[in-house]
Amino acid sequence: MAKSKLLTAAALSSALILVACGGNTQDEDATATTTMTETDTSLETVLETEETIALEVEQVEADVVDADDMMDDMMSDLMDMTLVFFEFDKFDIKAEYRDMLDAHAAYLAKSGAKVVLEGHADERGTREYNLALGELRAKQVAAYLQVKGVSASQIDVVSYGEEKPLAIGKTEAEYSQNRRVEFVY
Repeated sequence: MAKSKLLTAAALSSALILVACGGNTQDEDATATTTMTETDTSLETVLETEETIALEVEQVEADVVDADDMMDDMMSDLMDMTLVFFEFDKFDIKAEYRDMLDAHAAYLAKSGAKVVLEGHADERGTREYNLALGELRAKQVAAYLQVKGVSASQIDVVSYGEEKPLAIGKTEAEYSQNRRVEFVY
């Protein structure tokens, strides 16, 4: 009998220990499910954020390409302009030609190409005076390009004075076409 009481006490003690150590599997399952759901939600948020960032990066890259294309078109338009016109008996560069000259300077500085600047004058004045005036005009444009980073070795200056008119005639409109510097690449 003492033996059976001892066995009963041992069995009860073992059962209590098992119950105490076993824990509640429902609580553990609920905690694990909550943790998994939170992890899945966090992962979804991270993936959505990465996707949003990737779309924004694509849009910025597309905008940069568009801006580069616009800049290339603008530079091309400016490069198509190869004539700088001057006032009568003057050799200072008008402000309206600065953007065009800047485009030529950027091209020359980047490419290392060479250019000939041909200076011209209208027919008023002596041949010698017009040759000197054409040269002053071409040198003024050359100086502007050099200030903008073009090497002097890339630029040749020549004056034709009144010898190569763009327009033939005796009106101011025709004379104004002949007072110029031409870019020849």
